Amino acid sequence: MSYKATKIFYLCIALLLCTPALAQQKSPAEAEKEMYEYIEKEVERLTLSLDLNIAQVFWVDSILTYNYGALQKELAAMNHSKVSNSDLYYSVQDKWMEATYVAMERILDEEQWAKYLKAGAARDKKTRDKRAAKRK
Repeated sequence: MSYKATKIFYLCIALLLCTPALAQQKSPAEAEKEMYEYIEKEVERLTLSLDLNIAQVFWVDSILTYNYGALQKELAAMNHSKVSNSDLYYSVQDKWMEATYVAMERILDEEQWAKYLKAGAARDKKTRDKRAAKRK
């Protein structure tokens, strides 16, 4: 994920964590629609920046849809359970971002992977690894 996309994602997570009242005002259908719009924009951005072929576009869309959906479900369950430890939210987020990272590595060729890493994925991976090391 690029720096901008990561920043937007973290902002969304922060809004979810910091303003539960705001999150409750949105219907589940609206939240799902926003997620799919974000995924659509991210797939388009990756398609253009990495010059993805049709099969790769399909896989990127599938990966992001599954992983972001699963992430949202886990975060919503934690929020519903009134989990207040922010480290737990980060660990769930890191788990799904790592799954996306690994899946993207499998579908991209060497040149695309290098561009993907340069666009911010390497920095994000390093940040996740630092948090994982702190947790241990």
